[in-house]
Amino acid sequence: MWAHRLIAPYTFEQIDIADHTEDQIAAGQVLLRFVAAGVCGSDLPAFRGAQGRLPGDSGVGAAEKDGFPAHEIVGEVIASRDPRHRRGDRVVGWASGFDGLMEQVISDGDGLAGYDPALAPAAAVGLQPLACVLYALEQLPDLTGRHVAVIGQGSIGLLFSAAAKAAGAGRVTGVDPIDRSAVAKRFGVDTAVRSTSDRWLRHLDTADRPEVVIETVGHQVATLGDAIEAVAPGGTVFYFGVPDDDTYPISMRTMLRNNLTLKAGVTLDRRRMLHRAGTFAAEHPELLDTYVTHVFGRHEVQAAFELASRPVPDRVKIAIVA
Repeated sequence: MWAHRLIAPYTFEQIDIADHTEDQIAAGQVLLRFVAAGVCGSDLPAFRGAQGRLPGDSGVGAAEKDGFPAHEIVGEVIASRDPRHRRGDRVVGWASGFDGLMEQVISDGDGLAGYDPALAPAAAVGLQPLACVLYALEQLPDLTGRHVAVIGQGSIGLLFSAAAKAAGAGRVTGVDPIDRSAVAKRFGVDTAVRSTSDRWLRHLDTADRPEVVIETVGHQVATLGDAIEAVAPGGTVFYFGVPDDDTYPISMRTMLRNNLTLKAGVTLDRRRMLHRAGTFAAEHPELLDTYVTHVFGRHEVQAAFELASRPVPDRVKIAIVA
């Protein structure tokens, strides 16, 4: 079967490897035939050569793992040891080994769910990140009427903006150094700020501080600190991005004096959230088509990741299809 492997930083190679067999499937797992995958921002450090940042990378080197890095997967069930999934089912969710860039993928059934067959595979890719966003919003206070700021307006940040607006946010501010004005309104952004988070913070009026700040950039310390400084007293900061360092220094004085709440976490209850994402997408039928802006074939993985690594104003989500 075909698989992609990182052979050097920024460099994929397509190779042939042995097919998976049913004997390799553990209880609760399924074997999928690759239908589509999404490129996530959390995949990019591995593409650039970083080690040990994702659960699927042991730290010995991504180049030693076939199919890495990709966890947003759409597939057809070939074999199953999970009673909830049957041969022939089309499912979406997590490639639990972060190895979704191969013809056959073994994954945990708990992180997969069926989806509306009317959705094209490229559009269905968006259900996995949407599930993550909706789970994060469940951890926040009621957003009705609140001012919500989303730092980072990449593919996850724009989904957060759309979901926050749908949850009743009174105003959504999107902050990103890339000009997202052409797409911001379609994702519920009321005020699109083209700025780094520190410059936005410097010019933020005290009376206009958001009550909730969602940090979706990850991979750096500074943006979390800016989120904590920007949020209104009594407000909540949610850190969604993937940390590249084990320890993040924050201002506990600001946390204490302003009575702030800081939350973070991975997505749990994944099957429920994937079903909820499907319902949300059905209620907002324009969302996924707007979200997936670029589609590549499986022979174009290199080009897909190269595009994902560049700041392109009109790029939102990139899908790779069989």
